Amino acid sequence: MAFLIILDLNIAQKFGGEMELWDRLESRVDHATVGIIVTVLFIFRIILRYMYGAPPLPNSMPNWQKFSAKIGHYGLYFFITLLIFTGIASAYFTSDPIVVFGSLNLSSETESQGAFQLIRGVHEFSTNAVIFLIFVHILASIYHHFIAKDKTTIKMLKFWKQAS
Repeated sequence: MAFLIILDLNIAQKFGGEMELWDRLESRVDHATVGIIVTVLFIFRIILRYMYGAPPLPNSMPNWQKFSAKIGHYGLYFFITLLIFTGIASAYFTSDPIVVFGSLNLSSETESQGAFQLIRGVHEFSTNAVIFLIFVHILASIYHHFIAKDKTTIKMLKFWKQAS
């Protein structure tokens, strides 16, 4: 899922530059298609998290780090959920068709520039929040693996091997 999120972020980065209309529409379709795949995987992830819980944190971990880990994880879940809803809503409020999987049009194809701009702003903010939280998550993983050496990263990997 992480690979697809990075791929989708790279696709979305094209939107900021100047593009031909056909390229912009094609990029929106690519972005929406990967976004829907990520949505399905995210729902699957939530189900697994509910069924199996989270790997236990080390007893030696200070309380502020445990609290930070919870805030970070819930922040990721919150902002990814917000990304999904604002992505679908911004696709709906665009006037250009966004046809994913060759048959599903996400757009209402009616002009609603105010709603589109508002939702797009929240979508972009959520994107930046997810990027930030992923970066912090990676740094925390590196810290726990190489500095604290408390096996937190290894436990996460073992958890997923057992759950698969």
